[in-house]
Amino acid sequence: MKILVYGSLNIDLIFSLDHIVTPGETISSTSMVRSAGGKGANQAAALAKAGMSVYMAGKIGQDGQFLLDLLRSYGVNTGRVVQYEGATGQAMIQLDRNKQNSIVLFSGGNGLVTVEEIHQTIAEFSAGDFVVLQNEIVHVREIMESAKKRGLRICLNPSPCNEKIKELPLELVDMFFVNEIEGAALADLPPDSAPQAALDRLVKRFPLSEIILTAGKDGAYYGHGETRARGEIINTPVADTTGAGDTFTGYFIAAREKNMPVHEALAAACKASSIAVSRKGAMESIPLAKEVFA
Repeated sequence: MKILVYGSLNIDLIFSLDHIVTPGETISSTSMVRSAGGKGANQAAALAKAGMSVYMAGKIGQDGQFLLDLLRSYGVNTGRVVQYEGATGQAMIQLDRNKQNSIVLFSGGNGLVTVEEIHQTIAEFSAGDFVVLQNEIVHVREIMESAKKRGLRICLNPSPCNEKIKELPLELVDMFFVNEIEGAALADLPPDSAPQAALDRLVKRFPLSEIILTAGKDGAYYGHGETRARGEIINTPVADTTGAGDTFTGYFIAAREKNMPVHEALAAACKASSIAVSRKGAMESIPLAKEVFA
């Protein structure tokens, strides 16, 4: 079984600030760090660190070579990442004194993936393999439809959760990963709705899909048919929340593929994301399998 992560690769520019900038305001940052990111790349790194056989597909500029080098160092196969003469996707991240973040994205290569590249990549995988998707690249519909025709299992993290999400063939998804805001939006509920309410509505709306909903300090919830489960976080000092959800996604999939029952998979994924938020950075903060599955 192989896992294909078809998604975004970004260069993250992280600015540490007293507070998130408000309209019309100019403030100075206390530090600026350039690092590897993108939800797709983060999830590929998490899966690889969790011990899975992972293939990354996407598109970057020549300025993104260090992203490939870093992913390879974690064991990710990057042979399906196309390099072109242009800019890699960028993420400008504001990190405030409470370790909350605000992110501005520039698509770069993430917006230039072609349908031909998609078909060539999907053709290398077969029934039973996974494809892990987000909403930070173009032609996600094409990837989903092409993957399902070949019998791949589809995992979708609909982030950012915008109007494009509901244009996708969501009935093809085998496993949804949403946070409480994304879950509420996908369930057509107010953003402050209880996680359980969003979970129940999504289970009814997508009866063939497994729903995994993360809720920050409240842990994570699972729903599929009549089955419900919950995982709790481990209280740790928070250094940086960037990439915590991607870490959770990677470790939950890995735990399930290790034949762990749902409640144990939730516990492992919560543990992994709790460790990640105690460290700075995105990919760099993701723990190794021996730290989580020991």
